[in-house]
Amino acid sequence: MNKKYKILVTNDDGYEAKGLLSLIEALKELDDVKITVVAPANEKSACGHSLTLVRPLRFVSVGDDFYKLDDGTPSDCVYLSLSTLFENEKPDLLVSGINRGSNMGEDITYSGTAAGAMEGVLHDIPSIAISQVMDFTNPDGDFSLACKTIK
Repeated sequence: MNKKYKILVTNDDGYEAKGLLSLIEALKELDDVKITVVAPANEKSACGHSLTLVRPLRFVSVGDDFYKLDDGTPSDCVYLSLSTLFENEKPDLLVSGINRGSNMGEDITYSGTAAGAMEGVLHDIPSIAISQVMDFTNPDGDFSLACKTIK
């Protein structure tokens, strides 16, 4: 039996964001993967690499291996999932995104998307943050270009 490649997915646009859902669908097309999603319950854009220290956070299941973290940041999502959902074995890869917007230049310092990937790196997990330049006049957005990077 082949070993399943464990992928942890997070973002900063919230668990219902089209970019996140597009990313999950793209990852599902890969062979032998087990995807676990832990994303903020609400949008946390520009939260940087912040952790929540003053209030309790809880996982809320929204599907199979899919959780939202009440009022959590992307860094919270990664940190807490590693200590609870992955307590015995780390994921093989962490993917953060797909972010609505470019996250270029100085924006990277504020990016929750980049911070999610940075938190993975701090835990010795290969990590990638994916962002998509958007036409913000189109409310749905097109994440197909970013999804191609997964394949």
